[in-house]
Amino acid sequence: MNTTDVNRTKPAAVPVAAAAVAAHSVPAAAGKKLSLLDPQLIGPAVVDSFKKLAPKTQLKNPVMFVVYVGSILSTLLLIQALAGHGEAALSFIAGITAWLWFTVLFANFAESLAEGRSKAQAASLRNTKKNVIAKKLTGPGRKFGKSIADSASLRKGDYILVEAGDVVPADGEVIEGVASVDESAITGESAPVIRESGGDFTAVTGGTRVLSDWIVMRVSVNPGEAFLDRMIAMVEGAKRQKTPNEIALTILLVALTIVFMVVTVTLLPFSMFSAEASKAGSPITITALIALLVCLIPTTIGALLSAIGVAGMSRMMQANVIATSGRAVEAAGDVDVLMLDKTGTITLGNRQASAFVPAPGVTMEELADAAQLASLADETPEGRSIVVLAKQKFNLRERQLLSHAVEFVAFTAQTRMSGVNYDERLIRKGAIDAIKKHVASMGGVFPDAVGKIADDIARRGSTPLLVSDGPKVMGVIELKDIVKGGIKERFAELRQMGIKTIMITGDNPLTAAAIAAEAGVDDFLAEATPEAKLALIRQYQAEGKLVAMTGDGTNDAPALAQADVAVAMNTGTQAAKEAGNMVDLDSNPTKLIEIVEIGKQMLMTRGSLTTFSIANDVAKYFAIIPAAFVSTYPQLGALNVMGLNSPDSAVMSAVIFNALIIVFLIPLALKGVKYRAQAAAQLLRNNLLIYGLGGLLVPFAGIKIIDMALGAMGLV
Repeated sequence: MNTTDVNRTKPAAVPVAAAAVAAHSVPAAAGKKLSLLDPQLIGPAVVDSFKKLAPKTQLKNPVMFVVYVGSILSTLLLIQALAGHGEAALSFIAGITAWLWFTVLFANFAESLAEGRSKAQAASLRNTKKNVIAKKLTGPGRKFGKSIADSASLRKGDYILVEAGDVVPADGEVIEGVASVDESAITGESAPVIRESGGDFTAVTGGTRVLSDWIVMRVSVNPGEAFLDRMIAMVEGAKRQKTPNEIALTILLVALTIVFMVVTVTLLPFSMFSAEASKAGSPITITALIALLVCLIPTTIGALLSAIGVAGMSRMMQANVIATSGRAVEAAGDVDVLMLDKTGTITLGNRQASAFVPAPGVTMEELADAAQLASLADETPEGRSIVVLAKQKFNLRERQLLSHAVEFVAFTAQTRMSGVNYDERLIRKGAIDAIKKHVASMGGVFPDAVGKIADDIARRGSTPLLVSDGPKVMGVIELKDIVKGGIKERFAELRQMGIKTIMITGDNPLTAAAIAAEAGVDDFLAEATPEAKLALIRQYQAEGKLVAMTGDGTNDAPALAQADVAVAMNTGTQAAKEAGNMVDLDSNPTKLIEIVEIGKQMLMTRGSLTTFSIANDVAKYFAIIPAAFVSTYPQLGALNVMGLNSPDSAVMSAVIFNALIIVFLIPLALKGVKYRAQAAAQLLRNNLLIYGLGGLLVPFAGIKIIDMALGAMGLV
């Protein structure tokens, strides 16, 4: 155990033959990425588009339900026209009816296509579920009696022995032993990981496979409650619940729809009466009014809204992150404060010994000798790097320990130091305050010069590790924690978006300040405890801010439960995964930045398409109303600035444009608007310029082109 590591370094992967990994691997659900044109998606989506024509399903989308009812009414009018009682030309009614059903079907198709990708991911997850034989124990240890049991019969609290080659039968926690585990069936990562009792890496997931050694695990869930079962339910797009913002937008769209419905119903008798009274024109038909209503309500965003939400969760899954709800994805896009653990997120995580700085009266070789002896039994990356540095600088190697009285002293949280009793020498290495107390207890004096050396190292962002030989302080080992390349630029992007970044670390304030400055974070919390993290989250939430954080340990669970966006590492404890509202299958703390970007992309996509849809409605209003009503009110002919061929042509062109624009926007809704690291004000300006102005101009051009095409083909 590292003597100074408060945030424990994640265990390294164990080398395993590639053939063995390939033999046991199952394609990960998150790794199944299908293109929008993949036949595996298109075929089922087409079938689902027709299945979704059921009234109960259509009623879930109020805007499209109006289009659905309009399609039914126009169909009835078409049947009446076929019987010789039509109110207008048969070709006009047939064309309007066909394009209205086309609109409904493609709205269904957009949602089905988004759900299809999630269903493909869920199907891949189901393939990893299997009924296996478990070695059930009568007590919490390998020494207890063993019997064979079916994995489906296991219950929470049962004890299971899992040996090399066995599949883990259920979710649980390791209570005895250590083993390398292939988790590729869940994460898609072929490199195995270490699972052991104690610490933050005890969780094992059903469906994974033990590759070496053995573990005794305690089952933590009952059948149907396993992590894999919950993952399948989470990624099923059809079961996605609407988020609060999505509900609010739906209410707005319904309100706009009601307004246009009232206007349309009001126009019907009024236009007929005016035409009869003036004898100057003919009334607009019911078919034309239905078509106008469909064109003027926010059909575009109404058709794509659900698909945008489903696609957002699907993109999160493609990033190997399981979100428990659309609300979690949406909250990620609204985050104000990002709390990031230093180790493994901002820094590479494995601190390396870079220099020996001896105390006054001690040579560097004497310090290196003592430091290496104290680190021979230290299997942490830091401990191994001390041994290697001593070899490189002073050729200290091939220690003959058998001829000496050697007793290695392990690190404990209480002593915060480790070392070796080497003959009569008591060599220790550890944190500054721990070595100070140790030296004082042996009657030694701590040199002020060594304290200054340690402070200088801490100010540089490195970690000072002291070495003592009995009551004598030998000097300081400098451990460097390397800041990840490009991380400073990522934080600058987040700052542009108005997101505050806070580094969380167990380091002392001096070291934390130096690393925070190098990484470019806005603030830091040093010597962090679970209570301190929880208090900091509550402080920002009290100010009305949304907070995101990552965690993997049981001590992170309270803070994860409190955070608005809580990303638990898949390698972490069951408590952490239960407390979070997202699980990162890759267990990469840096993923939090990507999660925020995906959340913002979903919100940007929804906002952009809403802007485009409403701008479309405004443009269509001014483009087709004058032309459509010119037969009823001839004086409106002066406002037909687009010069559309006829009222029927104007209405037909608008309906066709209204349907085709949904088709063209489906890829954008599913892929998402391109993410840009910009402030909210800048994003709003760009949104209005591109999608607002574009939404105003495109209908004029599109409707005119369609009108010309209809005229050229003699269809109107």
